[in-house]
Amino acid sequence: MNTLVIRGNVFLFITAIIWGTTFVAQRVGMDHIGPFTFNFIRFSLGALFLAPFAFRAYRTERRSSIKLPGGKWLHLWGGSLMGFVLCVGINLQQIGLVYTTAGKAGFITGIYVILVPIIGVLFGLRIGWGVWVGAPLGAVGLYFMSITESFNLSPGDGWIVACSFAWAGHILLVGWLSPKMNSFILAFVQAFVCAFLSFIAAVIAEEMIFSSILSTWFPLIYSGIITTGIGFTLQVVGQKYSPPAHAAIIMQLETVFAALSGWLILGEVMGTRSVMGAGLMLAGMLFAQFRVFRGNDLRP
Repeated sequence: MNTLVIRGNVFLFITAIIWGTTFVAQRVGMDHIGPFTFNFIRFSLGALFLAPFAFRAYRTERRSSIKLPGGKWLHLWGGSLMGFVLCVGINLQQIGLVYTTAGKAGFITGIYVILVPIIGVLFGLRIGWGVWVGAPLGAVGLYFMSITESFNLSPGDGWIVACSFAWAGHILLVGWLSPKMNSFILAFVQAFVCAFLSFIAAVIAEEMIFSSILSTWFPLIYSGIITTGIGFTLQVVGQKYSPPAHAAIIMQLETVFAALSGWLILGEVMGTRSVMGAGLMLAGMLFAQFRVFRGNDLRP
């Protein structure tokens, strides 16, 4: 394994740690402010962090004789579409975190890995055997983790399941748009749109109290700057050098770090049933990476 591949894998490993621990920051933030207010401020901070990188990329592209095929209008509407889907996914997740633990949210969110290729079938993509093994394992794991003995979906988990479908759609959009757009411009536009839509929802549904926002300063900065800004940058650099098979498996560690950070920081403890479900879900996610697509290849 050469040095660049090792460097890329290390960057992705750090990204998985950052994204996994973000579930704790999101969970703590819900003790003081509403989900829409949290995401409005979080993605505003992320957009501010990414703005100079996006502006530099825009200026470089204007001066370059080589233009991306999409042009500036694709950057606008493509980034806006991704920002809308991101807004739906992140706010469903944030609402779910009011009622469930950070560890469970991390594992349940991770089923988007299985949903992406299954939804891709609707667009004419052929999937490999790993998905057909991973999907039942993930479904059984979700049952043990989230369905109570009275066959009811645990409070909050339903919101997280819905959010995983939105993440799957977001991944499909990334696979379609990212080759046509500059990564930093795309990240800035989608963060800005997500912040704007979350602000509208917060004005309608919540009361934004300045003192409550101040008391949530650390989760907001961590989620906005560390996760949205630095985490995204590390992912871009890491996936440039890390082989897709390495990247897919390393990024699944996000779910493990979500559970570990929930236990270490918040004192969350999973029962035997939840641990069994988490193990089955993680196995399903890993199986789904084996020959995910045949023919057309679509990657995040």
